[in-house]
Amino acid sequence: MPAKKNVQAFLDKVKAVLRKVRTAKQEVVIRSLNPLIRGWANYHCNQVAKEIFHKVDMVIWKLLWRWARRRHPNKSGTWTKERYFLRHGSRTWVFGTKVLGENGKESVVKLVRASDTPIRRHAKIKGEANLFDLAWEQYFEDRLTRSMKDKLQGRTRLLNLWVGQDGVCPNCQEPLTRETGWHVHHIVPRALGGSDSLSNLLLLHPNCHRQTHSLGNSGLPAPLKRGFAEA
Repeated sequence: MPAKKNVQAFLDKVKAVLRKVRTAKQEVVIRSLNPLIRGWANYHCNQVAKEIFHKVDMVIWKLLWRWARRRHPNKSGTWTKERYFLRHGSRTWVFGTKVLGENGKESVVKLVRASDTPIRRHAKIKGEANLFDLAWEQYFEDRLTRSMKDKLQGRTRLLNLWVGQDGVCPNCQEPLTRETGWHVHHIVPRALGGSDSLSNLLLLHPNCHRQTHSLGNSGLPAPLKRGFAEA
């Protein structure tokens, strides 16, 4: 779980930001804090951190309440709540405000909560798994698929593969969608010297992926087209 020193250092950064934006608009405060909270929470999202996330959210809320009360010392607590906190969905006391966009439409800018960041446990590799054994090829491909879905860079690579294949599975020529799902497949297996570069990867339907492995990888064509760059 996050170390106590790490949590305290993060909260000290939040306090420092609030000191800098003491007289700024609420929108500026929110836009200054959101990247800080998201970055810290995403860094610790693979740890036992849910309880700490909730405690951090409570401390930040108290800091923001103090920030708001200092700006209007002569106003009541009810007035302060209605001015700086709003109801969003089923939640009350959400630090947020309404702003006008460039298109003239009103939107809500609200502070993110560390506890809203999902916990994603790191999946340990099975002790008997062997990267150089063809029998374990599909296992490592499934791990690669999950890893690419969880990271922004991985999702970008998935999009590049999907565009390079015109959004269809090269095995059955049917569309690849969220509903059908997909698996990442190595054209040349890693066990035989293949790499994780885009030129050696395909997106297949889960069932097509199983069929391809059961048939011993029947030489599917690479999806990359001329001019399509590696991500």
